[in-house]
Amino acid sequence: MKSHRITRRDFLKGTSLAAAGLGLAPAFSRTVFAAEGRGRVIGPNEEIRFAVVGFHGRGADHIGGITKLRQAGEKVRVVALCDVDKEVLDKGVKQFRDKGEEVKGYTDVRQVIDDPNIDAVTIATPNHWHALATIWAVQAGKDVYVEKPVSHNVSEGRRMVEAARKYARIVQTGTQSRSSRQGIASAVEWVGAGNLGKIKVARGLCYKRRASIGKVDGPQPIPPNIDYDLWCGPAPKGPLMRKHLHYDWHWVWPTGNGDLGNQGIHEMDVARWFLGVNELSPRVFSVGGRFGYVDDGETPNTLVIYHDYPGAPLIFEVRGLPEAKGSNKMDRYRGAQIGIVIDYEGGYVVVPDYNTAIAFDKDGKEIKKFSGSESHYANFVKAVRSRKVSDLHADILEGHLSSALCHTGNTSYRIGHQLEPDEIRERIQDDPMAEEACQRAYEHLQINEVDLLQTKATLGMVLKMDPKTERFEGNDQANALLTRDYRKPFVVPEKV
Repeated sequence: MKSHRITRRDFLKGTSLAAAGLGLAPAFSRTVFAAEGRGRVIGPNEEIRFAVVGFHGRGADHIGGITKLRQAGEKVRVVALCDVDKEVLDKGVKQFRDKGEEVKGYTDVRQVIDDPNIDAVTIATPNHWHALATIWAVQAGKDVYVEKPVSHNVSEGRRMVEAARKYARIVQTGTQSRSSRQGIASAVEWVGAGNLGKIKVARGLCYKRRASIGKVDGPQPIPPNIDYDLWCGPAPKGPLMRKHLHYDWHWVWPTGNGDLGNQGIHEMDVARWFLGVNELSPRVFSVGGRFGYVDDGETPNTLVIYHDYPGAPLIFEVRGLPEAKGSNKMDRYRGAQIGIVIDYEGGYVVVPDYNTAIAFDKDGKEIKKFSGSESHYANFVKAVRSRKVSDLHADILEGHLSSALCHTGNTSYRIGHQLEPDEIRERIQDDPMAEEACQRAYEHLQINEVDLLQTKATLGMVLKMDPKTERFEGNDQANALLTRDYRKPFVVPEKV
């Protein structure tokens, strides 16, 4: 897919046109770029002024987190809110004003970026907006806290890292487990010191119930309170072909990354943390499908991803169906449901939540428990003040790598082929740990009355990657999915 580079002239032209189309004053006649020496240096006793972009869901926690820091005495303040849903925006602004706090309300993120009175931006939009909003913000001299997955595709994440470094901005990823310093971080350090011997495999688990999103028989009306052009942004502006615009965007490829990139990114990040790998896997494949119902979703609700790292593999499992048809409960694997299980020569570690890690010996006896976490928002503020990337618990590079592991797994799936179970077993038998994970997934589906002879699973293509260039070897089809065709003027630049 061809990627179009956006220049400053293109950006200013696009923002001016968008302002005219929205009936706004031409507020985009200039843009403050960090490369021009702009961007306020914030002293240790100065207030950090935040804008929260997208707060119908996760962004509400951003507002709450910043508010708690302010109440605790930290000099931070939300000064602007931005959302393409006018009802959400107006309600959010009113809540602040009812408390006597003045905030600006913006529909277009470009207005936020052009506002010199904003120091930091937090981004909780749908995935397809994360990269562009982040890059524009750092180019304008603002620091950024961006939700996970940080990108919609692999290339976007790398551009975000490059932009953060080029413009000397602080960019934090919303993977809160990285701030579990007394808990998960301590466990990583403990096993890294050799207390359980050599690592054998890291498993990430996302067993989270996801019901059908339903099926429509034609295009659905766009809610009148939503600026749909801005909502689509970099993604194609096609008709709405599902019941709900909000949230269900996770389950279609133009805007989402399935539960692997939605919930699973948290567990993928921790699994990679325990493995101690700081690049993408050289080989990846997947097995899965969308089972148990027929709806307008495209992403798999059952998926096994095998990242073949040289030292030890990273295996990820997604399950959206319950432990049995009609049940409200979900499966567990060695005590974890949405978590991580890491096997070592001398035992294993279970990470059952965002703040805890428990070490066991080979017989399953608990050896040591690690627990505790710090504020992820406070960590971001600390780094904004110090200007040290090393102060961040979840720098954008960490977010890029973990998000990209989700993307490459999805890429394998998207260019795979449906096969019968025996044929899949035969093709993956040289990777016994992957075969074992798939067998457990098959049994889970059978209990949910899914007939894999009738509804075949997809064996994703085995993809080899050069971790240095972050491109697949000899596979143009896979490399095309490393980026996307962007809709002007919402173009993630090839060079930042």
